[in-house]
Amino acid sequence: MLNRRQKHILLKFFSLFSVVRGYNILIIVIAQYLTSIYILAHNKPLKQVVFDLNLFMIVLASSVTIAGGYIINNFYDSEKDLINRPIKSRLDRLVSQNTKLSFYFVLNFLAVIMASYVSFKAVVFFSIYIFAIWFYSHKLKKRPFIGNLTSAVLTITPFFAIFMYYKNFETVIFVHAMFLFLIISMRELTKDLENIKGDLVQNYKTIPIAYGEKASKFMLTLLSGLTLIPTYLLLFKFEVGHMNLYFYLSTLLLLGFLVLLWKSKTKTHYLILHNTLKFIIVLGVFSILLIDITVVLNRI
Repeated sequence: MLNRRQKHILLKFFSLFSVVRGYNILIIVIAQYLTSIYILAHNKPLKQVVFDLNLFMIVLASSVTIAGGYIINNFYDSEKDLINRPIKSRLDRLVSQNTKLSFYFVLNFLAVIMASYVSFKAVVFFSIYIFAIWFYSHKLKKRPFIGNLTSAVLTITPFFAIFMYYKNFETVIFVHAMFLFLIISMRELTKDLENIKGDLVQNYKTIPIAYGEKASKFMLTLLSGLTLIPTYLLLFKFEVGHMNLYFYLSTLLLLGFLVLLWKSKTKTHYLILHNTLKFIIVLGVFSILLIDITVVLNRI
């Protein structure tokens, strides 16, 4: 049995894990490695990619930067989250704001140290990334359009880091990125619909608040329609192996998303829509394995 002090420490750990959203970071780490192995460095031997120390440092720097980003975002959104996510907010508040800020600075310092192992350009890249996350959380998040656009760009930035490392400029990579960017943009706008109550109280000028729910639904419908462009290209113009099954499934899921979207009126409805988009993103990460299911055997 755990004593009182051990239980307190365990609760603090779970609180901090909740704040930095460790589960999201784990998915991003897996996504970065799978993207490197199957897409960005598909011509390199598997061991050379997996055991590349520079890649490891880039992934690690990305992880701690994102963790820091979640902390500073939680810091600025603490009042809003009390309304939008009361249960999670109570868990997050087990760690003091001062502790969170201290951990935030430590994580950012570690990210720069890790990047310095790779190159000076990596240090500049992650320094700009850290600043951009802070500026988004502090200023841009409260503004319609630019807040959503910035959030989507910041979400795919870790993949841009490994893209620049491998310098692979094949067209298929940009098409994959376009699909991911559109899905993430949809997720950000759906989150705004889900959190409209807290955003309104805290004077956030999100798209649903500034232009209304109906306009937001039209935008989501447009974004969903635009995903058909990269989906078509990936299915019929590029070789994606058995990952084509994912794109067929994601099209069906997005069709169901749109049907539910226009019937949605409550926070619960928008939460279901939000989770649908999260499922499409996570499923897409693991579907990268379907590009070549024999890669482990062929590239050892």
